Amino acid sequence: MAITGAHAENSGPKYKPVTEDRIIENSTKGAEWLTTGMDYYETHYSPLNKINKSNIKDLGLAWSYDLKSSRGIESTPVVANGIMYVTSNWGVVHAIDAKSGESIWKYDPEVDKGKWGVKACCDAVNRGVALSGDKVYVAAFDGRLIALNASTGKLVWEKDTFDGEEGYYTITGAPRIAGSHVVIGNGGADYSGRGYITSYNVDTGEKEWRWYTVPGNPKEPFENEAMKKAAETWDPAGEWWKNGGGGTVWDSMVYDPELDTLYIGTGNGSPWAAAVRSPAGGDNLYLGSIVAIDPNSGEYKWHYQETPGDNWDYTSVQPIIMADIKIDGKLRKVLLHAPKNGFFYVIDRETGEFISAKNYMDVTWAKGYGQDGRPIEFAAARDTKNEYLQIPGPLGAHNWQPMSYSKDTGLVYIPAQQIPVTYKDQMDWRFKDPKPGVRGSFIGRDEAKTMGSSDAVSEFGELVAWDPVSKKSRWRVRYDAPWNGGVLSTGGDLVFQGTSDGKFIAYAAETGDKLWQFDLNGGAGAGAATYEIDGEQYISIPVGWGGAYGLPRRVAEQHGSGTVYTFKLGGDAVSPGSLQEGTGKLVEGVDYDPSKIELGEKLYTSSCATCHGAPGATKGGALPNLAYVDKNILENLGIFVFKGPFYSLGMPDFTDKLSQDDVSAIKAYIQGTADAIRESGGKEVKDETVH
Repeated sequence: MAITGAHAENSGPKYKPVTEDRIIENSTKGAEWLTTGMDYYETHYSPLNKINKSNIKDLGLAWSYDLKSSRGIESTPVVANGIMYVTSNWGVVHAIDAKSGESIWKYDPEVDKGKWGVKACCDAVNRGVALSGDKVYVAAFDGRLIALNASTGKLVWEKDTFDGEEGYYTITGAPRIAGSHVVIGNGGADYSGRGYITSYNVDTGEKEWRWYTVPGNPKEPFENEAMKKAAETWDPAGEWWKNGGGGTVWDSMVYDPELDTLYIGTGNGSPWAAAVRSPAGGDNLYLGSIVAIDPNSGEYKWHYQETPGDNWDYTSVQPIIMADIKIDGKLRKVLLHAPKNGFFYVIDRETGEFISAKNYMDVTWAKGYGQDGRPIEFAAARDTKNEYLQIPGPLGAHNWQPMSYSKDTGLVYIPAQQIPVTYKDQMDWRFKDPKPGVRGSFIGRDEAKTMGSSDAVSEFGELVAWDPVSKKSRWRVRYDAPWNGGVLSTGGDLVFQGTSDGKFIAYAAETGDKLWQFDLNGGAGAGAATYEIDGEQYISIPVGWGGAYGLPRRVAEQHGSGTVYTFKLGGDAVSPGSLQEGTGKLVEGVDYDPSKIELGEKLYTSSCATCHGAPGATKGGALPNLAYVDKNILENLGIFVFKGPFYSLGMPDFTDKLSQDDVSAIKAYIQGTADAIRESGGKEVKDETVH
């Protein structure tokens, strides 16, 4: 594996070990940012206040660092001992001097991108690292959990977390430390995965336990009583185990050291359509749930299911925050959660008791929750025969982007959005049965849903300041586009958020008034972090456009290399430039047979649309829209789709899936669409690529 940098081959600077006590003590001081969420509670809040409302106008760029990546950056920086650890695509770790921005070391796990890129449902992203003792832990995209020396970047140990499991698994999330354990989940529910998390010893890497989120084959012994109980909520007629069942833990995990409990959010069903996955119905435990687990034994403690019988890709893996708040005059230890389905939940973290749920965005699948903690659904949302306008869509009212809880205001700041779709079940779906016209089926996706966009409602983003006690928003900021970045709140009465149109903005935490703005070199999705060195406060945000929404479409005109921006009062560094400005021209001049366009559209939907979007629907995102590529590329498309020059960068190989005639049909569809747009005066087609 490749290690480069000033300290890659020596002992490095003196490193003070990161311990549980240190993390707890730092949560009240805020000098460092020791976990992905700043503290064990994962509040994404810092008490630092040297940068505040009175001087925010003087905030300027201190330094920037080039991550040398053109795809999505989703890592929240972690800062300890003056070193910033931030990840880029595939699980590459950068160790940076947090004061100067100079590289200390870089570790590249050297993932085989050609082999693994096809399994990336939502970009080859990584959400960061965990620290414990003198080690930094990262999960590579190909499933390896890796422990590095925090000073030098040298490999200490690595483990294959996919050992013995079948399916299209990947890892995009950050590991979590729970006592002497480092735990990690994975993605793959859209590709026939069965969800699980695994615990390893922080020192030796020894595998300790594995807890599955959904049951396996009922003809075989269940791993534990929790799985036996879960199987009772699934219909065997659907043979869910052949497609894994889903429930992957691809993002949020939170550890409470006081209660010695690990909380995980679980993912969507596989396939998405409940009527196909479990024809007789049932809750399908533990999909769409928060589950409490003993981190020492891996034993189940309790669960609360937010979306019983998930039918809409409503994952519950969105960031979980712990808090101690007064409800009805009583101090409660709670979990605060805003998952994809549009409702904000308050759950007792000691018992799993449901306290409240209220929608923080518009929803069309349920009108509310009963006192029993179950949703009151609209029947049409489960109709297997008729198309239905679904809000939220599969990208959710909130996705992976971190939200923040301010201990000063008592508010949760949610990076919310509306991306509606129309849904209809694909009742003739079969496991791993690629069909022209079935979205993503040639790259392994298993959804059993057909989807489309709607002119009835619009896409937009919002920053929502939510009061979890009164169950309503205090203020909202509307953005023209969704997929805006994670949120940081501080003791300076400030809230920071990067946006999809390439801005970094500071708001007043109490009122939402806009106080400051800085132009970035591309759209921002990651959460920011703040820390203090030599008495000076810094704020850092990694920037790099991509992810599920950003792969095929871009909001900002500019698209730059992945970059860490770091700010301080009086900073006057020069801002980095962009790789790409504006847009290209529609491709023209490629010969094609118009009779092949209809077939080409179906093949494109099955093979290309997930990553590149509909031709001409947008000007491209982290990846190009194929209606805007150079003529020579489209004319020689076969060179690229059959293990071509972009294979080493993660492009799938379609050698066993498409023929040369198929490629000719796809070219006809792309060039024919570009010609139609040009002839119509530039009116673009609707983008049906919603996930």
